[in-house]
Amino acid sequence: MDKIDRKIISLLQENARYPLKYLAQKVFLSSPAVSTRIERLEKNGIITGYHATVDPVALGYHITAFINLTLDPKQKDEFYPYVTACPNVLECNCVTGLYSIMLKVAFPSTMELDTFIGHLQQYGNTQTQIVFSTAVPPRGIHLPQEEEEEETAQNQ
Repeated sequence: MDKIDRKIISLLQENARYPLKYLAQKVFLSSPAVSTRIERLEKNGIITGYHATVDPVALGYHITAFINLTLDPKQKDEFYPYVTACPNVLECNCVTGLYSIMLKVAFPSTMELDTFIGHLQQYGNTQTQIVFSTAVPPRGIHLPQEEEEEETAQNQ
């Protein structure tokens, strides 16, 4: 992966709907060359998909929460299909610490969140944090360009 690939990835993370012509202008290549690079990045599993970013509140999902869960490893085969089928689960991560699972969920109301937590508790103890506000929304991975890498190396 070179600096052009990193620039293409950064641009696509900014807006996955940028036209090829715009991307090509930004990286000083032809549209077919950019298309070939994007296809290679997809084939290599670096670009894994394209998604619309939506406002959950505008869609009626006023409650975002993080739920920690203690899960016995023997329950994983039963738990993973269950949680995968729950449309309100935005993320499910295996984590270190007192709890083994961290879920990010969105619900229209605290009553629906409470019902979901009740179902989760068949798998283990939970701890829930409701989000009041988000200072840094989900964003892409920052890929330093060569100039930044050189600057960092010089400052060390």
